[in-house]
Amino acid sequence: MRRVLAVAAVLALAGCAPAEPAPAASEDTLSGSITVFAAASLTESFEQLKSEFVKAHPDVAITFNFGGSSALAEQIVQGAPVDVFAAASPATMATVVDASLASDPTHFVSNILELAVPTDNPAGVKALADLENADLKVAFCAAEVPCGAATVTVLDATGLTITPDTYEQDVKAVLTKVELGEVDAGLVYKTDVLAAGDAVLGIEFSEASEAVNLYPIATLADSQNAEAADAFVAWVLSPEGQELLQTWGFGAP
Repeated sequence: MRRVLAVAAVLALAGCAPAEPAPAASEDTLSGSITVFAAASLTESFEQLKSEFVKAHPDVAITFNFGGSSALAEQIVQGAPVDVFAAASPATMATVVDASLASDPTHFVSNILELAVPTDNPAGVKALADLENADLKVAFCAAEVPCGAATVTVLDATGLTITPDTYEQDVKAVLTKVELGEVDAGLVYKTDVLAAGDAVLGIEFSEASEAVNLYPIATLADSQNAEAADAFVAWVLSPEGQELLQTWGFGAP
């Protein structure tokens, strides 16, 4: 009997003993805000990347400034407070690197040009060579921005002579001209046609392979929140980030 009572007492004590503390849940240490300057062609994809990033880092606020890469680079050189720069060409990133404002940028995606025309394609555009027709209204990016530089490269390689009716400062402005029916065709990136959905009709052309744009990304040397900036860059470069970017039509770097 005494043995039964002793066993019961031991069991009772065991039941009352404090449980082993559970391992502390890992807490996200990132906080604050970062400003990301990014090429206009990254608008939709980076907005989605941001949405996924803040799920993992809810205390980080991200502000984007999208535009022509060359203009963004100049703003950075002139002192704009920026944490991350994602450019649409190595040449525009070089402006920032040469000013010692960033180092070791990483190419994270590639992109190629595509013809964009209104959905009903009233001018009957079928190929790049059709744009030599002086009766057509055509929009190009300005030569100083990456999509414009790519356009120049393609035209030089093909020997085509095309005189656009308007030069725009970023690829989204060209796309808007097409969407509004203000021009018969524009040269934009493949990703912009995809992002526009049913608003435009995209026409691929083989000559686009003459100018494949590589996109570099880097944390700025004077970032006020380098830890969060580096984390965002790492997310862009991660397998998950790369897969998301590919759904928007970007190619591998």
